[in-house]
Amino acid sequence: MDFSNLLEQLDTKSCVISVDTYDDGSYGNILVVTGNTLFKNDIEDLTKQPFVDNTPYYYSLPKDMNFEDFIYRSAVLHQPLHTYVNLSHMGLWVEMYLSPLKSDKPGTGYCLYSYIISPRADEEIMSDLSPDTSSKVLSACIKFRGSDDFIKTINEVAADIREICGAFRCCIATFDPANETSELLGDAFEPDSLRSFRSEKYRQDFYKLLLTFEDTLAGSTCVIVKNEQDMKVIEERNPEWYQSLKTYHVESMVLFPLRYRDSLLGYMWASNFDVNNTVKIKEILEITTFFIASEIANYQMLKRLERLGTIDILTGSLNRNAMNNRISRFDEEKDDTLKSIGVAFVDLNGLKMINDRDGHFAGDRSLKKSFALLKSVFTDDEIYRAGGDEFMVLCLNDPKEEFEAKIDRIREIIKDDKDVNFAIGSCYNDGDLNVRKALRTADERMYKDKNLFYEKHPELKYR
Repeated sequence: MDFSNLLEQLDTKSCVISVDTYDDGSYGNILVVTGNTLFKNDIEDLTKQPFVDNTPYYYSLPKDMNFEDFIYRSAVLHQPLHTYVNLSHMGLWVEMYLSPLKSDKPGTGYCLYSYIISPRADEEIMSDLSPDTSSKVLSACIKFRGSDDFIKTINEVAADIREICGAFRCCIATFDPANETSELLGDAFEPDSLRSFRSEKYRQDFYKLLLTFEDTLAGSTCVIVKNEQDMKVIEERNPEWYQSLKTYHVESMVLFPLRYRDSLLGYMWASNFDVNNTVKIKEILEITTFFIASEIANYQMLKRLERLGTIDILTGSLNRNAMNNRISRFDEEKDDTLKSIGVAFVDLNGLKMINDRDGHFAGDRSLKKSFALLKSVFTDDEIYRAGGDEFMVLCLNDPKEEFEAKIDRIREIIKDDKDVNFAIGSCYNDGDLNVRKALRTADERMYKDKNLFYEKHPELKYR
């Protein structure tokens, strides 16, 4: 068939694509039959090679299993399709139109493929959705806007997406390569299903698995596994993930990256979804993940700001602001789970002399080491930098013997340490749980201990 005249009537970059099909419903060669002048010029600018008719589509266009699925649906199943996708690795947004064409060749289907490229998202195109898709995307946005509990909301959104997809499970996960950590923010299961136990090894393996998804996407906007043919592609790209899918009896999977501006924040996926609604699900999730990524980025920014407001930048301990807020909460909130309070004030002896003699960098090193020593003993307790050279440790619901053993352990450590020496005052109370009284007692005992130290070492006393 000669498609040249048809194509030259179009004022968008367009081509005709053919698909060879087999009796079992699978497909073979996908060729770009020919294109109009706009298309050929665009491809030649991109590839720096002359365009040739009837060549595999991936000579001209990015190889993508989702694109192949759309071509198959249009050329073979005679479905007219429209989609709008973000090719983040190329910094482009592409609006695609696919229209089925009649075929005079048995075993071969044809479709017309036209596209418009832009460097940024077009809000009008994104909002031009079917009423059903719009209502589902809007529902997710409203939930985020109307909630003060982000984690609760994102789990509700995960549950909604699981239901939209007709899936067994939907997960929304983030990862932080800088700290080699991951977080499963949202996790929704089919009702009455058993949830897996998540050990520390599971969390480590989970983070490593998330790192492999970027290569599995292979530059695509998403991964959609509908059948064994798609599963073979996953087996080639990511054998480890393929084995995991098989182990957990996953037969279909849709995976979307969560990108915000130039950052990859994590992924959202749904397993064992309704493959009969693949096109609709893809349309909904492409837009929904755009908003979910934005909400996650905002949540992470607020968490960072909150951390900056409560963490001492030098040592990494909680700061004085966090300590004051913590003590205020004891006054304001009754905690029926609180059975005992152990408080310790720890002051670094001789810090002024270190600063004067060796410089403030040396003093900073001593403060960092002080916190590290405290953290090694008070592993699960709250440690605050209360002042320039002073830390406060708060131990809740420790048995008295355990609290005192920690204090003894710190004293033992500093006996042989040449760089760090502490004055320590502590108070334990499992009767009258008056935090402020315990703080005063511990502080008074710390100053007594400090005075004893300087009586023995007057040469180290600061002025």
